[in-house]
Amino acid sequence: MRPNAVPNEKNSNTVQNPENDKEPAVDAPNIKVKFEIYGEEMLEKRVKSSGNSGRVYLPPNWVGHKVKIIRTD
Repeated sequence: MRPNAVPNEKNSNTVQNPENDKEPAVDAPNIKVKFEIYGEEMLEKRVKSSGNSGRVYLPPNWVGHKVKIIRTD
């Protein structure tokens, strides 16, 4: 669990940020925000369906490395 995070009483699998007591909006409008990050490589791919979730295949030499995923549309 993240520091300063407390379990949500409604569902023990979710984490609620104590600085913001609002529940996240499920049907929030698509508001674009800017992210600025440093990294080694970047790929742009489409997420494929995989059971009840989505999947993105990455190169085998990325295995074991830390990645960040940003939804762009």
